[in-house]
Amino acid sequence: MKDVDLVRVRDLMGNMAAAQRRLRELGHLPEEDFLSDFRNRESAKYLLIVAIGAAIDLCNHIVARRGGRAPQDYADCFSILADLKAIDSDLVDRLKKMARFRNLIVHLYWQVDDRRVYQIIQSEVGDLDTFRQQILAWLDVS
Repeated sequence: MKDVDLVRVRDLMGNMAAAQRRLRELGHLPEEDFLSDFRNRESAKYLLIVAIGAAIDLCNHIVARRGGRAPQDYADCFSILADLKAIDSDLVDRLKKMARFRNLIVHLYWQVDDRRVYQIIQSEVGDLDTFRQQILAWLDVS
């Protein structure tokens, strides 16, 4: 079993954090301003794909390197991290929902509710901060 590539970990975490910063900028807009301009809505969807995708890639990298079972899908990877005691079990469900929402944006984009996108920016993007913090603590790096 190979050890985790810390350069890859920091790269993915950096991509995640950069996308979150931009999402938070969009989140400062009043909801009606956000919804009224397609550039805001479409940018937010892309940034969610980037941020959540980086979290999924990080999850898969760690699971592959630290010997977890093969995930059944993107969302399942976060369950494996909990099994490895890398993240708290209460965070797992929230990250699984994010992974599923990312799949909705990518594969069923016409079904995405733009108000839901705004709600995620407002109240759920911070879960990725918690994810990064828990992973860094588990890897014992900062």
